[in-house]
Amino acid sequence: MDYKQHIADKLKIEGVGSEEIYSSLALPPDPAMGDYALPCFRFARIFRRPPAAIAEELKNSFPTDGVICEVNAVNGYLNFKVNKAGLADSVLKRILSEGEKYGSSEMGAGKTVCIDYSSVNIAKPFHIGHLSTTVIGGALYKIYKFLGYNVVGINHLGDYGTQFGKLISAYKRWGNREEVQKGGIHAINDLYVRFNSEADGEMESEAREYFRLIESGDREANELFEWFKDLTLAYVRGIYEKLNITFDSYAGERFYTDKMQPVIDELTQKGLLKDSEGAKIVDLEEYGMPPCLILRSDGASLYATRDLAAAIYRKNTYDFYKCLYVVAYQQNLHFRQVFKVLELMGKEWAGDLVHVAYGMVSLEDGAMSTRKGKVVWLEDVISKCVEKAYAVIDEKNPELADKERTANIVGVGAVIFGALYNSKIKDIVFSYDKVLSFEGETSVYVQYTYARANSVLAKAEEEVVPPEAYSPNPQESEVLKMLAAFPDTVKDAAEKYEPSFVARYAVDLAQKYNKFYIGCKILTAEGDAKKFRLALTKATRTVLSTALALLGIGVPEKM
Repeated sequence: MDYKQHIADKLKIEGVGSEEIYSSLALPPDPAMGDYALPCFRFARIFRRPPAAIAEELKNSFPTDGVICEVNAVNGYLNFKVNKAGLADSVLKRILSEGEKYGSSEMGAGKTVCIDYSSVNIAKPFHIGHLSTTVIGGALYKIYKFLGYNVVGINHLGDYGTQFGKLISAYKRWGNREEVQKGGIHAINDLYVRFNSEADGEMESEAREYFRLIESGDREANELFEWFKDLTLAYVRGIYEKLNITFDSYAGERFYTDKMQPVIDELTQKGLLKDSEGAKIVDLEEYGMPPCLILRSDGASLYATRDLAAAIYRKNTYDFYKCLYVVAYQQNLHFRQVFKVLELMGKEWAGDLVHVAYGMVSLEDGAMSTRKGKVVWLEDVISKCVEKAYAVIDEKNPELADKERTANIVGVGAVIFGALYNSKIKDIVFSYDKVLSFEGETSVYVQYTYARANSVLAKAEEEVVPPEAYSPNPQESEVLKMLAAFPDTVKDAAEKYEPSFVARYAVDLAQKYNKFYIGCKILTAEGDAKKFRLALTKATRTVLSTALALLGIGVPEKM
């Protein structure tokens, strides 16, 4: 049963719909106060009465039943206590019957969500700065799928620009095909860094000419470009496989080369395109923004031109319900401009475009720069985490079978979780010490709790069947309430584009279970108590596994 929905349907507030009540219900900070709480402060302006008086009146009018056994008004909050025996019966039976599908829904049936994320640059290795967009987008992809949406993951490749002319120039000057083929993406990057460190005016002109040759269809230039692209994709797909990331489209900037002119023509026809010192712009001054540059004075397109074409193509191709762009917050203005231009073009669906902004990653001694070669490669971070995980596992459980596989699950999970646990908008100062910490609010703690629950069930060696009409104690109830909250947590994560909700939920559930594990006998309990606690353990194991899976993190059976 959805207890929040039950309360929202029963509670009648004039002028306030059940959806608004549902979204306002929260968990009280002190479990003794109740299982759910409705803050009444937001209604004070509507009814012109103190929140405490509103809460008291709502308490007197709420019909208690077999589901809600008690309602209290405290300091402007309306607190609800759920019938614990009923909660235990419904939540456990649902989880044990639905298994890994618990928390999923069909709310997205018939709706498509496009997610533009990761968007790697051709010929540049994956550095730690790419981690956030990749794992945030990957988690949102899994969360929306879980809720029944048709999801299209798009890797909008950075495969357009003069940097590819620079690469060709550098390769022709210093490159060796056999060495580059063997060195792959890092050999290409070394050439790029060398070009930028030694470039003079002649070399810059040569680079522009090579890019022009790519655009004009020159055979040799395009063969080199495609080779660089193939080497890049082979490399990044290996990283994606480690991080449990998938894409449905690799249509990058270059894909939209022949799709920009219709956009320019439409802007012209609708009187939106204006001249500005030889360039073409859309004036956005009245909307509090600088002009959106569509074409440079030399006729070259820009990111905005290609993003306009991409948005229109995606709408025509996928007819999306929403299109998300998981891109750093430094691009806030860019997306505000692009979305506004589409709105001015009369695209009613412009309001369905969402910039999912996230914070930047920097090193402890400053920002990263691919041109200067000052980066932390993501594959190095993953490798070091896996090595650290192996060392810890080998120390704590030297007899564990298949330590390499377990270390890989734990190490990769630590990298992903480290980027997802905090709100996505926060900047991250990358530190190996923090990423490699195996204590505190980490995926390792959650994985260990899963393995602990797994061990309990293995030792029990009996079929798990919850008893009827069992009244749980306070520690058992805390775990139950967390389990009951999982479906809402997943929905909230989707609605607010915040995978951190699921990450924090997993830690909270693990903490509640471990407190229960320490405070309550399980294997040595008797009768209904043992049956219930084994069922609670199995349900917790299931939900922890599902929560981590939504983040792209696996679980080891033993640790």
